[in-house]
Amino acid sequence: MKFMKLGSKPDLFQSNGENTRYVATDLAADMIVSVGDVKFYVHKFPLLSKSARLQKLVAVTENGNNEEIEINNIPGGPAAFEICAKFCYGMTVTLNAYNVVMARCAAEYLEMYETVDKGNLVYKIEVFLNSSVFRTWKDSIIVFQSTKGLVPWSDELKVVSHCLESIVSKVSVETSKVEWSYTYNRKKQQVMVPKDWWVEDLCDLSSDLYKRVMIAIKAKGKTSSDVVGECLRFYVQKRLPWFGKRNGEKSGDGVKARSLIEMITELIPDENESVSCGFLVALLHACVRLECGGTRKKELMRRIGNQLPNATVSDIVILDVDLVQELVAIFMMRDQNGEIELSEVKHVDSDAKVKVAKIIDGYLAEIAKEPNTSLLKFADLGDMVSSLPRSTHDGIYRAIDMYLKEHPGIGKSEKKRICRLMDCRKLSPDACKHAVQNERLPLRVVVQVLFFEQLRVTSSGGMVAEAAMGLAPGGSSRTNTEEWGSVPTSEELKALKGEVEKDGEKMNKAKGAVISKRIFMVFSSKDKDSDNGSSDTSESRSTNAEETKSGTPTSRSRRHSLS
Repeated sequence: MKFMKLGSKPDLFQSNGENTRYVATDLAADMIVSVGDVKFYVHKFPLLSKSARLQKLVAVTENGNNEEIEINNIPGGPAAFEICAKFCYGMTVTLNAYNVVMARCAAEYLEMYETVDKGNLVYKIEVFLNSSVFRTWKDSIIVFQSTKGLVPWSDELKVVSHCLESIVSKVSVETSKVEWSYTYNRKKQQVMVPKDWWVEDLCDLSSDLYKRVMIAIKAKGKTSSDVVGECLRFYVQKRLPWFGKRNGEKSGDGVKARSLIEMITELIPDENESVSCGFLVALLHACVRLECGGTRKKELMRRIGNQLPNATVSDIVILDVDLVQELVAIFMMRDQNGEIELSEVKHVDSDAKVKVAKIIDGYLAEIAKEPNTSLLKFADLGDMVSSLPRSTHDGIYRAIDMYLKEHPGIGKSEKKRICRLMDCRKLSPDACKHAVQNERLPLRVVVQVLFFEQLRVTSSGGMVAEAAMGLAPGGSSRTNTEEWGSVPTSEELKALKGEVEKDGEKMNKAKGAVISKRIFMVFSSKDKDSDNGSSDTSESRSTNAEETKSGTPTSRSRRHSLS
């Protein structure tokens, strides 16, 4: 830190109580200057020889010895006046980045100009600011911060503008020309100066000053938008410890926090890649918690919706289901040429659709773990992305299984509702293996999984496709739109079993393959359960004659959860 020493005489100012300052000398004081609640017992000659304002005040209050002058509105208060008084006495006083602005404003107030005395305080401070302080990175920031309590003096004396110019010019230089010290603790220090070297030092500024700096940096146009975005992210994370945490406890002044979030949102560069989607989601989460203005929330949601493919599950898991549904709706409908008309999701890149489907599947799996998650909201969100392409349906199966596990008390109709989100034909072999042993799934889902798994393994010709169409109710191309029965009758099960057997005979003749006996074991078990009036989730320990011969246990007794 740069500093400047003025004067050479020893400091003779002393205190007599909390509110009295005097000069320890044999010469009695002949003037009292009241600054706020502090009285200074000083001598006229040294002070009047350098201050035009004190000369004027003494002239209008001349009433004998020990005139008392009040200057309660001096910028910087008693501390600033004492610096000026010491300079008048020629006592040693040290100026640095912390007190120089205060001294400069007080000297201006006291009119300590060159016209009054050569080498006066205003001149000396100006030389110090321009030759040292404004050329130093950290000193410029400290001085800028100190101007906050000295408005409007610091603005009128152009101290603020000089600070801004100094800071912005240094931020804008090429990293190869950065030769001053700076704070950088986010990563291991690199040999080369990182392009965001200045981010941490600006975090010491109050929010209003920080905003002025960021506006000036953006207006300069020499700093990339992603670095500006990184600066905004780091600043808000340092100021709000709970930022980005789903259940983080809010602390501090809520009004200030709301103002901060709105300010950061306003400062985000227009470029889509300037900040991560995760940062935007965290801002939206904070915006909702702090009840920020609707305009800010709407803008954040628009940006997140357009960048949703770049998000991660860990990013959006901090949001509630309603917000995620709104974001998906925005993604599904994109602005066209900046007009009000919207285009459907078919105009969006197919890779983006796949990413969003995967993200929402993961999000559903996370919220499924929460006991209070509404089945209706869970299913509605799943329906919103049902039209999006997926390489497999393993993700949505995992979410469904997790929901069934954490909500064991839901009824058959509810199970039917969420299982419709999944297409059994699009499960991977591993997911199929898990599903057929999963006792939480309705029986018909297990049957479909077994059947389509067998088709995938044993066949690829047209006869197999016809068999698949025969098993899918109504010849539907999507099994998850099947009209499910709550509890099939014994006759219905026998009829369906007969169809499967006939289809199996067709495939055996066409491909020489044998359909897995697991399907028939499931139906045999279910048939027996239905005859006894039991539900589709009951387990049967009995075996039929063929199973007894083969020594193979029933599929229902073998089903268990692997999750």
